Amino acid sequence: MEELKSRVDELHHLLHKFNYEYHVLDNPSVPDSEYDKLLHELISIEEEHPELKTSDSPTVRVGGPPLSQFEKINHDTPMLSLGNAFNEEDLRKFDQRVRDKVSNIKYTCELKIDGLAVSLKYDNGRFVQGLTRGDGTTGENITENLKTIHAIPLKIKEPLSIEVRGEAYMPRSSFLSLNEQKEKNGEQLFANPRNAAAGSLRQLDSKLTAKRKLDIFLYSVNDLTEIEASSQSEALNNLDELGFKTNKERETFDDIEGVLSFIEKWTEKRNQLPYDIDGIVIKVDDLSQQEELGFTQKSPRWAIAYKFPAEEVLTTLLDIELSIGRTGVVTPTAILEPVRVAGTTVSRASLHNEDLIHEKDIRIGDKVVIKKAGDIIPEVIRSIVESRAEDSEVYHMPTHCPSCDHELVRIEGEVALRCINPKCPAQLVEGIIHFVSRQAMNIDGLGEKIIEQLYTHDKIKDVGDLYYLTKEDLLPLERMGEKKVQNLLTAIEASKEKSLEHLLFGLGVRHLGIKASGVIAEKFETIDRLFEAQIDDLTEIPDVGHKMAQSLVTYMENEDIQVLIEKLKKKNVNMTYTGVKQSEIEGHPDFSGKTFVLTGKMTEMTRPEATNILQSYGAKVTNSVTKNTDVVIAGEEAGSKLEKAEKLNIEVWSEQDWLDKYRNINE
Repeated sequence: MEELKSRVDELHHLLHKFNYEYHVLDNPSVPDSEYDKLLHELISIEEEHPELKTSDSPTVRVGGPPLSQFEKINHDTPMLSLGNAFNEEDLRKFDQRVRDKVSNIKYTCELKIDGLAVSLKYDNGRFVQGLTRGDGTTGENITENLKTIHAIPLKIKEPLSIEVRGEAYMPRSSFLSLNEQKEKNGEQLFANPRNAAAGSLRQLDSKLTAKRKLDIFLYSVNDLTEIEASSQSEALNNLDELGFKTNKERETFDDIEGVLSFIEKWTEKRNQLPYDIDGIVIKVDDLSQQEELGFTQKSPRWAIAYKFPAEEVLTTLLDIELSIGRTGVVTPTAILEPVRVAGTTVSRASLHNEDLIHEKDIRIGDKVVIKKAGDIIPEVIRSIVESRAEDSEVYHMPTHCPSCDHELVRIEGEVALRCINPKCPAQLVEGIIHFVSRQAMNIDGLGEKIIEQLYTHDKIKDVGDLYYLTKEDLLPLERMGEKKVQNLLTAIEASKEKSLEHLLFGLGVRHLGIKASGVIAEKFETIDRLFEAQIDDLTEIPDVGHKMAQSLVTYMENEDIQVLIEKLKKKNVNMTYTGVKQSEIEGHPDFSGKTFVLTGKMTEMTRPEATNILQSYGAKVTNSVTKNTDVVIAGEEAGSKLEKAEKLNIEVWSEQDWLDKYRNINE
């Protein structure tokens, strides 16, 4: 046994060494086949002698048994977010604030990796705990998932007890491979590498995380008592020496001019990187000066994050493709010569409607400028008219539906062309896709491509047919094995229990969103009572206007819809409101009876999640800022709603303010 233990120790040493060379130094000394052979030898030994497996064994990187949930753990010190700068003026103001407090400043500039902030804790040199940032005070324990990232050392080069922090991310190559696989499976694609990384690290099954091939850069040491460093740059060098992976594209400058040059350089070069960055982090380099400058409630005074502006790139408009939505609206989409923008390859962009195409004079064959800000769909900004071909023609939308050949109409007061044929195949397919979506019946695994196959093969013609599907219907479809079919049938069965508002929203009544579906379902309680509702009954409900009420009554009077509801009833689809009634909510004195508006991008909690919590506290959540609004919660990149709130002197909370209040209530 001693000889075997000695071999295990040797394998640990070799595999950790080869892993470090490959994933941190990017300079492997042995071929992959040699690494795989040694790893398989270690796996075999551990399977026969499980007592020899340790928590820092290289085999833990393949993932462990699935968890039921993530444990919530408080950070030793808060993981604060950084203040943002969007232009040179913001950076110069930051520089002046710093110089008003301290002198002889040096700044360290680091690339701002577009990923997920995490903290890693080591005890006597061994990796023991990894947390997400969470709300900054409390994070989720994702230790097993982080162990699958090969650039994270399971054992560092000195037996130190330290906490380090960094950004876990998905390289572009991993992102492209993941989305290619999702597309083959008919699953929804990730919008960008950041979302993919966040989703991967929050998998309860770490074996799935291991397949996603994530990476990490470390950027700080939380407690410097065991590391001798007097500056940020020195601390990063120490992390390198301990075996951590830091980003080498960092520089230190004596003044803000150097910082601005660094930003200019990486604004131009960022697309050459194999990973996404969304800005530059600027930190006062001297750690004693950092301590002197201190913190605000939300962020350090000694650091700021410069955010890149929305990226604009030039490409060619190859064609204009038309799609028919579930309400019959015909939407033009630009088909582009593929080009990289904001970290992803773009081959399609929104054109919105024919009026916009004519207003911007966009033509097929034009060189066009496209922009993609954050996670939104790319948009065509303008054509380069100077380089236009002499024989180019003004684009005109068709007169008939490209799906069913029915004549298109433009309803008075609308800019969109619309197909009004209720039997239009494209509308029916889009309606089914909407029905199974997350906020509607949430039938997981029933993606767009599967629905299109089912429709093409005459297995479904409306949403009711979904509940009549059998294993025999599904198995012949592309990429549908026994397990996937069973999971899909289970998801369809589970959706029958959804509360009435989800069914109502899923049916796709025009003008009826998820919020209105909720208040209407709560009011009438059953679908049968809703069939009896008149316009006046509906308009008595707050937030339900005449147009919405008219649309719903007309919809319910349609004989085809009545047949569809009976079809769903026969399969025991729930037709009753089972949610919590507003009248039964005790509420919370800080929220009850108040009106809130959410705006901007939320980073720690989605807006639907925040809305549900606010409503559970007795608050009313609306979409528009008026004089009756009590509080506006503003996330990142908040726009006109925030401006209006400030003009009306309405109380404004940042996302962190909201999270602090939420956390205090739940402590």
